Amino acid sequence: MSFKSFIGREKELEKLQALRLKSTPNLVVVKGRRRIGKSRLITEFASKYPKHTLWSFAGLAPQKDMTSQDQRDYFARQLALLLKIPPFTFQDWSDAFESLSLHVKDGDIVLLDEISWMAHQDPSFIPKLKAWWDKQKLPITVVLCGSVSTWIEENILKSTAFFGRVTLTLTLEPLTISESVRLLKNMGFQGSPYDTYKLLAILGGVPWYLEQASPGMTADNIIRKLCFEKDGLLVLEFDRIFHDLFNGKGSIYKKILKSLKEGMKTLSEIREDIEFSQSGTLSTLMDHLIIAGFIKKQTLWSFKTTSPLKQSLYCISDPYIRFYLKVIEPNLPKIERGAFDASPLAHLPGFDAHMGLQLEYLLLQNRSLLLKYIGLNPVEIVSDGPYRQHQTTTTKGCQIDYLVQTLTKNLFICEFKFKRNEIGIDVIQACQEKMKALKIPKGFAALPVLLHSGGVTEPVETSGYFYRMIDIRDFLEE
Repeated sequence: MSFKSFIGREKELEKLQALRLKSTPNLVVVKGRRRIGKSRLITEFASKYPKHTLWSFAGLAPQKDMTSQDQRDYFARQLALLLKIPPFTFQDWSDAFESLSLHVKDGDIVLLDEISWMAHQDPSFIPKLKAWWDKQKLPITVVLCGSVSTWIEENILKSTAFFGRVTLTLTLEPLTISESVRLLKNMGFQGSPYDTYKLLAILGGVPWYLEQASPGMTADNIIRKLCFEKDGLLVLEFDRIFHDLFNGKGSIYKKILKSLKEGMKTLSEIREDIEFSQSGTLSTLMDHLIIAGFIKKQTLWSFKTTSPLKQSLYCISDPYIRFYLKVIEPNLPKIERGAFDASPLAHLPGFDAHMGLQLEYLLLQNRSLLLKYIGLNPVEIVSDGPYRQHQTTTTKGCQIDYLVQTLTKNLFICEFKFKRNEIGIDVIQACQEKMKALKIPKGFAALPVLLHSGGVTEPVETSGYFYRMIDIRDFLEE
């Protein structure tokens, strides 16, 4: 991918460039899920300062029987390549860092990528890195980068060793819908809005996934190539993610995610579903998945008091993760024998229904866009998010795709519909049933909002029922 095709991350680049105004050394932490573009961001940042050197090092993905010396040897080989000298060996991380210091100059950038892998099997790595950093006097920028966000939280951001030393922390989120579309177009994709959303609803805003689109390929062909061919990149990706993140111990995390593949659940519902011990630390495991960027915790709230309720909802926040668990994994035997090589994706049982929920995850990642099109300013918002009203003896249960409460006691009840064709009048009845079940306090107004992808029929258009009808195809040109 050339520098010209770098898309998004304007705010992150501005923050990094602001550090260059300082005449002191800067320590930066960049974290985010695998394939989100962390090292690519630093490469783009460094390209703006061609007179200074980018010293880029990456850890080796841990394998069985790998030692800390293997990591140091790999660091030494990378340094030797940068210096264009014969390979050499470091017996200690202090020696490795001090050797690097002999060559770093004013204004240089040092990237230590996948830093948790570098530290593999060596408890002395962090104190030696800290000791080396404390001796820095030159105005250099050192970037600690990694996909294992839990390790970075525990060993860098919350560590007493680096307390007060980190100048800037960046957490890379998926690209927005419009940024993702620009990237797809740069890769040569020319599909319809419906097909564009079909891709985005599976790949999310993960740059590396989007970069797999090839010119002259339809959305279905791209999806088949990545997700339904033997050894397809996204057929293999899930296991790689979990091996890298949890060092081969991801089975319990996978159980949690599989429990959420159908939709939102409370902690107690997840515990019951996976038969997790009452005395176990399930909430800690959930926090790990949140930090990793795979799930989101949605706190429910009281409309009257706006106070948080005891129960919260958890849902998968990563579109690819959900699609893998719901669609790819159950079909792995068929994929292995090539059953989908010439089969239309529409023939997959329930594929359109799957895509509807996939789109929900994508839209909820773009909250600011939703609020803008509803016509709301973030300062007006009391709370927002997916909402579930639990059934009691006096109250019906109901689930809202996206609910927004404002300071002026308005409740915006949002319904997402991903259809190829126009939506008929039955959507009004479905919304009416939800609104009737929802327990709305006196003095509040409930305003239905429809977000759709294929247009609406004339009876829906002229009904006057919806406060807003938003065509999400407009988001693609935002």
